Amino acid sequence: MPKFLFKRWYGLHMVLALSFSLVLVAILTLYHWIYGAIGIVCIIGLILATLQIEKRFQQDLKMYIATINHRVKKASEGVLQEMPIGILLFNEDREVEWTNPYMQQMTNMENLIGKELAELFPALEWKAEQKKLDFTFGERIYEVLIRPEERLLYFTDVTEYKELAIRYQQEKTIVGIIHLDNLDELSQVMDDQSRTLLTTSVSGVILEWAQKHGILLRRMSSDKFLAVMDRATLDRLEETRFDILDVVREMTADNKIPITLSIGVGAAMPSLVEVGKNAQSSLDIALGRGGDQAAVKVGNKLTFYGGKSNAVEKRTRVRARVIAHALRDLIHEAEQVIVMGHKNADMDSIGACLGVIKTVQIHNKPGFIVLDEVNPAIERLMKEVNQSPLAEAFISPDQALQIVSSRTLLVIVDTHRPSLVVESRLLQETSRIVVIDHHRRSEEFINDPVLLYLEPYASSTAELVTELLQYQTDRVSLDSVTATGLLAGIVVDTKSFAFRTGSRTFEAASFLRRNGADTAMVQRFLKEDIQQFVKRARVVMNTEVYRDKMAIAVGDPKETYTQVQVAQAAEALLTLEGVQASFVIAMRADEVVLISARSLGDINVQSIMEKMGGGGHLNGAATQMKDIAIPDAVRLLKDVIDTEL
Repeated sequence: MPKFLFKRWYGLHMVLALSFSLVLVAILTLYHWIYGAIGIVCIIGLILATLQIEKRFQQDLKMYIATINHRVKKASEGVLQEMPIGILLFNEDREVEWTNPYMQQMTNMENLIGKELAELFPALEWKAEQKKLDFTFGERIYEVLIRPEERLLYFTDVTEYKELAIRYQQEKTIVGIIHLDNLDELSQVMDDQSRTLLTTSVSGVILEWAQKHGILLRRMSSDKFLAVMDRATLDRLEETRFDILDVVREMTADNKIPITLSIGVGAAMPSLVEVGKNAQSSLDIALGRGGDQAAVKVGNKLTFYGGKSNAVEKRTRVRARVIAHALRDLIHEAEQVIVMGHKNADMDSIGACLGVIKTVQIHNKPGFIVLDEVNPAIERLMKEVNQSPLAEAFISPDQALQIVSSRTLLVIVDTHRPSLVVESRLLQETSRIVVIDHHRRSEEFINDPVLLYLEPYASSTAELVTELLQYQTDRVSLDSVTATGLLAGIVVDTKSFAFRTGSRTFEAASFLRRNGADTAMVQRFLKEDIQQFVKRARVVMNTEVYRDKMAIAVGDPKETYTQVQVAQAAEALLTLEGVQASFVIAMRADEVVLISARSLGDINVQSIMEKMGGGGHLNGAATQMKDIAIPDAVRLLKDVIDTEL
């Protein structure tokens, strides 16, 4: 009850009691005056006694309050002096004005008054809006609470807590799956005894590596191992960049088909089941990128190590036939088919689109190709297309959005990244999506395609589509434009059959040639005018040799370049003596910086471009960067190269 209400209530009752007593005295006086006098004396006595009692009560109350205040003050002073928390008061100049004794124990200094914070704690800096930070002083870790209004700092020793948290993280269970690549292909070129001896020696190296790092290893099948470790072990493996990949590759390099490893690791998930799923998905990604690498998925962050060799060409056509039949069934079930490549289409993308449309026409279904614009790389091919019935199949992204439905089959070719397709909104309009691509799998991927044909060993997407065409019907008849477009895609991506070319590449080219592909027309598609040739030559002239084996060329900042020009300049640099990798940096017309990278195979340009937001293959990759100047892009590229190498 509030004090003023208490006083009001107490005074009112006293007045009522006194009034009632006086009324009684008055009644007694009516009977006899002596009774009235006695009553008055009694009332006066009671009043005096009440006042005396109240006075003593007030005195006792004041003494009690004073005692409590003294005890509280003494206790608070003791707490400030003895509490295991440092308290520091500083002035506007950040000079110490007062501290409690804990700060003296913490700093091993008797007098801190007048010293500057920067002198006492050089590493202690905070932003204006910051209220808390972790601060290491000596061998201890402190949590510092900042009260800028009062100019106060509170230091709490959290060393044991932090060490326990670190230990908890380091001892978390990590699951890995180790896969022996090329084991099936090995059986086709080696007898059983030689194959067994080789796989046994490889398994011995893996077991020795696991024992060295304290990894629990159990064989799951002839080509898979299950690895269980803690986070501290994973950190050590990442520091060595999974050197077991190099060891196994080098020990089997002399074989016709070398054995390589693919490793998938899952970590930082709430349950072991989810950790195991992450490990399997990481392995799938590593295999999708061509193998010979480790994919480590910590939470949602994916990191790659290795990937120094090209994927081995698969000798069997079984997978191609199975994919072809599955694609045929999906086309039959669909209402219509929309085919889409990547932005700024190239020969491989358009050639693959033409091949898929031919597949759709074989099964008498309506099919359309989504194209946003005709760039110089495909200009000559599109002129031939526009003079043929195939021109009716090309539609704009807006037209595609108008006709797409849930029963539409969407076929994505030459990319698997949602951010690179011509119209990403189409991916949300149907769940029936097919992906056909030859690029190594990146972290970004189209969600849940109903059919995935991702083969990094292939020279081009046009090669994959050509193989699928052969299994659509007993006798395939191609028009000249489609066959030539597919062949042009193979020629461009293999640099006229010089790079990434396997036996099946020549088989696909032979099939296309038999079905009307015009090699002379392909050469016309690849011609360039003299101005473009001179412009590319000027880029090549502005070349710096970096780290003795890499050529970095920069385009004129006052000029703009196309992706084709940048790529061609990178390929030209690769022909120079002593150059193992080339990088060309130039500005596109929309002020996007283009970087095209090429390699002879010893340097993995894919991993370098991935660090800069791009991707591609081991010996051919690229990236696009917005809101950055060319000199800054050059410095960033050099930093990434230094980190990778």
